[in-house]
Amino acid sequence: MPFVGDSEVAVKQVGENDWELMNELVYQGNYETFVVPAGTDTDFASVPRPFVWFIPRYGKYTRAAILHDYLWRVKAMDGEIAWADADGLFRRTLRELDVAFLQRWIMWSAVRLASMTKRQASDGRFAQIPLALLFVLLATVVVGPPAIVIVASLAVFWVIEWITFGLLEVVTFLKSRFRKAPPRKEVSSPRIGMKL
Repeated sequence: MPFVGDSEVAVKQVGENDWELMNELVYQGNYETFVVPAGTDTDFASVPRPFVWFIPRYGKYTRAAILHDYLWRVKAMDGEIAWADADGLFRRTLRELDVAFLQRWIMWSAVRLASMTKRQASDGRFAQIPLALLFVLLATVVVGPPAIVIVASLAVFWVIEWITFGLLEVVTFLKSRFRKAPPRKEVSSPRIGMKL
């Protein structure tokens, strides 16, 4: 395995979808060693909510996702590594972690297209778009229809949740007008939880 030392992932939750690495993660490349230090933040695989049924946020590729987060958030932002190289290293680690061919190419295509929006040198910035689009289009045939249903269901649920929240607020208000004691339970307002 290219991940060396204690390659077990130990994290603690620091936000709704954010985690902090408790121990360092070391990846030995062909020419370079990448050390993701303890304390590094990650969201694992950055998969939008409508697609987590197809590619969950974590799995056998978790270490590759943590390394890629670090490469993007630290090394690429500081200009120490090109965005395309960070994405290529992600695809390579996915292969080394035995992620299935089509799944790893779809994951690479998603991060490659996302990195096109990042500030970077124009050299080769768009060179991999045709290949990335090919795999995204292939995935869209499979994941598109269920994703549309999931988004519609989430929207309906969100509306129902807001209606329920409004009714509970009215009931709480009415109870407070007729009782001297404060309400025993707080009602949390709904939020859109879709990370796109």
